[in-house]
Order: sequence, then structure tokens, then C-alpha cells
Amino acid sequence: MSLRFEEIDWRETPIGDISLRRRRHPATGEDVYEVKLGDEFLMSSLFTAGEIALAELGLANLPDTRLDVAVGGLGLGYTARAALDDPRTNTLTVIDALAEVIDWHQRGLVPLGAALASDVRCRMVHGDFFTMATEPGGLDPTMPGRRFHAVLLDIDHSPSHVLNPRHAAFYRPAGLRALATHLHPDGVFALWSNDPPDEQFVSALADAFAAPEAHVVSFDNALQDGNATNTVYVAHKK
Repeated sequence: MSLRFEEIDWRETPIGDISLRRRRHPATGEDVYEVKLGDEFLMSSLFTAGEIALAELGLANLPDTRLDVAVGGLGLGYTARAALDDPRTNTLTVIDALAEVIDWHQRGLVPLGAALASDVRCRMVHGDFFTMATEPGGLDPTMPGRRFHAVLLDIDHSPSHVLNPRHAAFYRPAGLRALATHLHPDGVFALWSNDPPDEQFVSALADAFAAPEAHVVSFDNALQDGNATNTVYVAHKK
């Protein structure tokens, strides 16, 4: 049986103190892993439906071919794991601005870490997704200009609730158009959001992509004694 609460790791980073914690769920007795940035919760293994749906919805309508997928934001690895569970995925490039988060996976400190780190299809890249996505070199530092079949993004809380003010420009038409250049024809951009569908952001997506959709993902939230929702936006390259 695990400790009731344990801080597994704590680091100072350029964007604030980040910590990885494990606690025992009082009802199930299972371990729950949480990541905090300062006093703000970033993610929890208790709520993963939205992260998994990001990969499933993002890859759903792509052709039956060998897919090259990029993920912005490693987190606890649930989006990356769901992408690798799709048999079409040939390569997965996961970009995270925090080397500490990548290190947690490589050291097996999080439940999915060892499996992701050992999967030959998966490469974890320490870098700033937002800078890479809007520059000509793109999302693969080893292959400038490389294009992907899908880019799945889960970093900010939502397009209007960002972790860093400089991320905001990415969610405007110019930033989204820059990202689209790193996709194959008919490639897909998908985004996780903790907020309800945002029509203003859907309009920004429509400037750069074809037929953007906002999918509402519902899941049980025992902490709120009911259901909670996330939003997954999916848009295809024009």
C-alpha cells in the first residue's frame, strides 16, 4: 500500500516551481498522480478522458496509412499513449518545454513513463512547442521542415486561459496558419481545452483550417459529485 501522500519530485523551472505528487484516492485506494505548477493544478491521472479523446478524435478520420504524429505537451503521457495505441501511428514526436517532465517519464516516476520512453516509435523532445510551431524549421529539430499527419496540442488550459502570455498569439489566425504549414495535405490539428466551446476560437481556426469542429467530452467527476466536460477542437488543413 502506498503512502497517503507523497511529493515524488519538486523542481524550480523558468516558468515556476513544478511538482509531481502521488496520493491515495480515499474511495478506491488507488494511486493518483498530480502535477502542479506553483499553486495551480496542471493535470491529474484521475481525469484523463479529455487527453485520451484528443488523440482518438484527432486521428479518427485520417487515412489508413503510416502516420507521423506530433504532440505538444507530454504531461502524464495519456495523449501520447492513446496516439501510440492507434496501429497506424508510425512515429510520435512529443514536445515539452520542461525537461523535468521528460525526465519523470524516462526515470519511470509516472505510470506511463517507462512504456513511452521504451517505445521505439516515440521520441521526447525538449523544446518550446509554440516557438517551433510558428517557425519554418518546425516541430522536429533533427529534420527541419518535416511535416506531420496530425498535431495534437494539450499545454494551456484553453485558448483564452494560457499558462504564459506569449502563448496567446498562437491561437490567433496568423499563429494557426503558421502551424498548418507543418502538416501534410489534409493533415489534422487537434486541441484540448478545459473550457466550453469558444466560438471566437472556432472562427480563428476557420481562417487557417477547413471545417473546424468542437467536440464536448463528458466524464465522471466524483470531486464535483457529477459530470465534467472538456472540449476537443479538430480541424483539417485546407
